[in-house]
Amino acid sequence: MANLHIFEDWCGTSISQLQKNLHYPLYPHTRTTVKKLAVSPSWTNYGLRIFGYIHPYTDGDFLFAVASDDNSEFWLSEDENPDNLKLRAYVGKTGREWTAPGEYGKYASQISDLIPLQKNNKYFFELIHKQNDQGTDHVEVAIRSGFSIIDSKFISLYTNESSLKTVDVNHIPQTFASHVTPPQRSSETPPHGVDMLRADPRDSFHQVPLLDRARLQGVLPECIYNPSYIIKGYPLIRYQGLQFVYLTYVYPNDYTRLTHMESDNKCFYRGNPYYLERFQQMDQDNQPKEIQKPPEEPQNHKEEPQQQPRKKKKRRRPEQIQRDQHYLQNPPSEVKNYDQGKEKHSQNNVMENIPDQQNPGPAQREAHLRSEVKHQVDQSLNKDGKIELHQHKAKYRNSSDGNPNLVAVGDRNIPVENIREEANELKQRSRKALVIAAPSNKEYNNRWGHVNDSRKEKEIQDNVIQIEEVEDGGGEEDSWVNQGFSEEEDYDLLNRAVFDVEVKWSQTFQAKPLDLHALRSDWIDLKCNVSGNLLLEESEALSVVEAFMKKLNRKFPRQFSLERIVNIEKKPDYNRGSRYLLELDLQEASGRHLRLVQYIYVKRTEDRGFHKKQNAQDAELKLCNPYSFYWNPTATVHFIVPVKNQAHWVQKFISDMEEMYRTTGDQNFNVIITDYESTDMNIEQALQNSYLPRYQYLRLSGNFERSAGLQAGIDLISDDHSIVFLCDLHIHFPPGFIDTVRKHCVERHMAFAPIVMRLNCGATPLEPDGYWEVNGFGLLGIYKSDLDSIGGMNTKEFTDRWGGEDWELLDRIIQGGLEVERLYLRNFFHHFHSKRGMWNRQMLRNT
Repeated sequence: MANLHIFEDWCGTSISQLQKNLHYPLYPHTRTTVKKLAVSPSWTNYGLRIFGYIHPYTDGDFLFAVASDDNSEFWLSEDENPDNLKLRAYVGKTGREWTAPGEYGKYASQISDLIPLQKNNKYFFELIHKQNDQGTDHVEVAIRSGFSIIDSKFISLYTNESSLKTVDVNHIPQTFASHVTPPQRSSETPPHGVDMLRADPRDSFHQVPLLDRARLQGVLPECIYNPSYIIKGYPLIRYQGLQFVYLTYVYPNDYTRLTHMESDNKCFYRGNPYYLERFQQMDQDNQPKEIQKPPEEPQNHKEEPQQQPRKKKKRRRPEQIQRDQHYLQNPPSEVKNYDQGKEKHSQNNVMENIPDQQNPGPAQREAHLRSEVKHQVDQSLNKDGKIELHQHKAKYRNSSDGNPNLVAVGDRNIPVENIREEANELKQRSRKALVIAAPSNKEYNNRWGHVNDSRKEKEIQDNVIQIEEVEDGGGEEDSWVNQGFSEEEDYDLLNRAVFDVEVKWSQTFQAKPLDLHALRSDWIDLKCNVSGNLLLEESEALSVVEAFMKKLNRKFPRQFSLERIVNIEKKPDYNRGSRYLLELDLQEASGRHLRLVQYIYVKRTEDRGFHKKQNAQDAELKLCNPYSFYWNPTATVHFIVPVKNQAHWVQKFISDMEEMYRTTGDQNFNVIITDYESTDMNIEQALQNSYLPRYQYLRLSGNFERSAGLQAGIDLISDDHSIVFLCDLHIHFPPGFIDTVRKHCVERHMAFAPIVMRLNCGATPLEPDGYWEVNGFGLLGIYKSDLDSIGGMNTKEFTDRWGGEDWELLDRIIQGGLEVERLYLRNFFHHFHSKRGMWNRQMLRNT
């Protein structure tokens, strides 16, 4: 036997993609054994690491061969030492290579060179395999003599892991084959191309010494802070509190907009291609040219027919060919065009009367026709609420094969001018029917289906388990023929002369500067998960900072100078004023840099609302300190995580907390883990062995209950004036996260619900493909006194089920008179993870 480590639910096809898994190679999802070097679990999106010893049956030179779907690598040492591994054979490096079972000759890299081995020695080997969600998964290693698969007679375990727990990893070999150094962050544009990964002053500003709030007393007067959007005591129906949560404006741009994901979700552009045309205007020629009309009578081209440009080979059914030939021999006297359920009639040689406003001049018609030919797309909403794109197929006009770029000569059934008018009418109708809507939940799931579990599902029918089979992709040609399609080229009406529509390559246009962020509101769009934070206008941000610095310099002349505006956050209240969080890099006269982090309030004046643009000529802004609204930079933050049997994730969470402590040196945080009888690791011992400054452990019994587990952790906190952060186990935290939670939690006033980015399957923090979790409020920071005042967690209604408990808690927070700060947080990720074996899920045995 050999050791077998399985890394489940990790997308991709290459070995390099497997090595990006944050648990690889020490913390596999499952550790077991295999009897021979030929494995086919009939599963999807996984990686395998098989290692042990090979025992040659004789002395001599050996050839090894490997085959797999998808990529694989076979490594063999010169002896029993794992440090002497060498890559001997492999299937691909890019992820596009694969073979059929037993196919050892597809790639030259599959067969090794001759390797001298001795019978009395054993040799360490390692076989690595990556499988995606397609094809027939398999990996096998064979030896010469007809390339027979290596079975149990010639392999042995590297070590016996049957009695070890998941966190026992000292025995696992970290070889050159399986261990890679992760890439480092860079201030330059990273290879992935995401601007959010660029270095930003916000990311390290927590390391700058903080300017004591006591020194700022007297800089601004105190004022009452009572926003108009607070609804304390107002009765809400279930889950209505979400309507009273508003987004925050930030300056400068923090690049939380997921521009790299907009090819999958264009909701930021309102999802319609015609929407963007409103922002450009085509330049018109001074003397527009008429489009040359084709002659009324077709010329004789029987000897040399002008055939249409060959586009794509189409297979057509024989009955379609016969029907078209019938139409050619018996042209109809009336052609009906069906468009959106309406009939349009065009009689032979008769043009419909079109109103003048729909019959523009030649230049406009040419532009409309050219645009329509390029993209005739009608966007509409179906009955399920999904947005669908319907390509307008050409109606039969007794002309060519429907290619909109070709106009047939002498087609008397539909005049060319009428074709242009219909194109214009189609475009106008599409504009009138424009519906600006974000994708529905159903489309959302379709577009982001790869984020969910893409494993093969087992269907239980009549107590029989059926696993979906992966069909072979071959036989395409036969299937087309069997369905009645003809192999003939689609050269319809070869005897007709055609004209290509002219493309005006020199067409220019005008466009005004476009800021789509300015068109957004502070309402939460639950259907757009790529948009990022709202952006505060630069003029407004500079006006507020300038006004504050004037006040500061008036109190402390020549003591402080502004080095940099690191971050400004605005929460607007159009009725009474706006609250700002200023984060400024100040330099003292001595040259020392200090960090100013201060909430200020700008009152609304009667002559103008502060939602309007500000400029330097405006009257002096009315700045003040909102009474009792200040953050505590030394408040303890308690991270509470309920767990059950997720040893590799628990260990990762503890390691991340240790790294945060080493990076910041911040001792004012506490890790609380409530454990529902985990059996795969000793969590309390792991906490004792860690470098965490503070931790608490509580063992609970019974099934996993998230609400009860969180409340049990809350009850362990004795300091009511500390911050509770309801956490998740699969989170990647930015370095200054503790300080970020403190800044956005204000006792008796405000809770903090940062928006986390959910990584796709196979994505990493350095390659962050995914989407913002705009619906979730489960990651929440709030003072314990405020949480106790609203009743804590709802442990009666949400027991061994979860989903909705975060929105129910949000309702009570809003009713309690608190604000909820909502920010898209840079580099704040939720790792994609397998749900197999989590919480109360049981394993269904495949017999």
